[in-house]
Amino acid sequence: MSNRLFQEAKKAVMLAKQAANEQADHMDEAIAIAKNALSSAYAHSNVAEKAQLRQLQEELDQLK
Repeated sequence: MSNRLFQEAKKAVMLAKQAANEQADHMDEAIAIAKNALSSAYAHSNVAEKAQLRQLQEELDQLK
């Protein structure tokens, strides 16, 4: 069974990266949403997912 929160976090980070690349007005909001999604997913993930979430967090941190 797929971890829904993990999938949502991946999508939120992708959208934040897209907003940053486009220098969209909603970039800060997209980053905040992604951070929240990562936090929620991390609490409900297995070891392998947590490793991927840490990578996504690093990617998100580079957008600031």
